[in-house]
Amino acid sequence: MSNTIETIKEQISSNDILLYMKGNPRAPQCGFSSQAVQALMSCGERFAFVNILDNPDIRAELPKFANWPTFPQLWVKGELVGGCDIIVEMASNGELQTLINEAVGSSEE
Repeated sequence: MSNTIETIKEQISSNDILLYMKGNPRAPQCGFSSQAVQALMSCGERFAFVNILDNPDIRAELPKFANWPTFPQLWVKGELVGGCDIIVEMASNGELQTLINEAVGSSEE
């Protein structure tokens, strides 16, 4: 297995809330990443991120590993939640807040 896949697995397993995105939360590099960051920030919890523009290996390998072709990608507790449309929809109906609260709550026990 490639080192890149090992890195991805390590990132996903060591961060309860992880967003693979273009840019960073303060300066997203695409509209979809910006929407995803806004939705996540509205939940009020800290989250980890990986700027795929700085990590071309991850940008190339993650879609194959996740079986999800696009970015951003939100991972919570080791599970792929989805991309921008799913994140924004979940934020609008309250599901994202619940998911994030559960992820944070379970890590504090």
